[in-house]
Amino acid sequence: MNLKNRDFLKLLDYTPEEIEYLVDLSLKFKDMKKKGVLHDVFRGKNVALIFEKTSTRTRCSFEVAAHDLGMGTTYLDPKSSQIGKKESIADTARVLSRMFDGIEYRGFGQEIVEELAKKADVPVWNGLTNEFHPTQMIADLITIKENFGFFKGLKLTYMGDARYNMANSLMVTCAKMGMHFTACSSKNYFPDATLVKTCEEIAAKTGGSITLTEDVKAGTKDANIIYTDVWVSMGEPVEVWEERIRELSPYQVNKACMDNAADNVIFLHCLPAFHDHKTEIGKEMGERFNRAEMEVTDEVFESEKSKVFDEAENRMHSIKAIMAATLGYEDK
Repeated sequence: MNLKNRDFLKLLDYTPEEIEYLVDLSLKFKDMKKKGVLHDVFRGKNVALIFEKTSTRTRCSFEVAAHDLGMGTTYLDPKSSQIGKKESIADTARVLSRMFDGIEYRGFGQEIVEELAKKADVPVWNGLTNEFHPTQMIADLITIKENFGFFKGLKLTYMGDARYNMANSLMVTCAKMGMHFTACSSKNYFPDATLVKTCEEIAAKTGGSITLTEDVKAGTKDANIIYTDVWVSMGEPVEVWEERIRELSPYQVNKACMDNAADNVIFLHCLPAFHDHKTEIGKEMGERFNRAEMEVTDEVFESEKSKVFDEAENRMHSIKAIMAATLGYEDK
């Protein structure tokens, strides 16, 4: 499998075989890390990390993964980068390509990372856009493989706001891997119809399926994986909070959902999660709307079926594999 010089922008660009290769390479690197086997095969290389949206897990994953591979990193936060402000995306890509061996972008529209990739002469990796979150998908697939050993035929139910990057990416991933994807939400929060059609066409070839439902019992019935994400992104106005919480409250992941799923069900969440009041935002939201928990109950989040911290760790292993593969790692 040769992925050298490939960009990693969305899983629509990758075949099922290439995706599974990245999962297996991630697991290989994870095993090496656990055993203390050095794999700093890219000494002398450097990567740029552009973060227009900050993140704990994504930044740490890229920095630790790059360090383990022997690479240096330069972190560019919203105050450190002139991308799109004083310098065009195209010019930024051409400048950074002269200094770095790879570029990560985490920010807003997918068109930004696509333009970066078009103009850059080095691999570009999507750390998250409004539309897609592909590095998270490899981490999720690692976690699923660790728990089930396979992908084909598994049912994944996503509960909550299914209009943006997480549900989009999970739907694409399930379609590619022959899994059954269900978006369980209010019809006002279903995924984009065009992307649904694309995924249905992919799933028809892989043996997967795409289902959209407002019925929680039907949506979670026999699910092997139940997945959710925060209902409200930080910075959105209070009016959005009120509407979102009102419409999505029926789609909270709780014990009843988990009990309705398959016996071997696991719970996944890309984090952060508002399952208690132990954060400033969680406390503010909880007190304002008189709720102890938001998208997932603390009972489920802290249960044995919750694999969220395995999933969070796997971000680093997946990102390491993505960088290594696209930079030309020889998997012997």
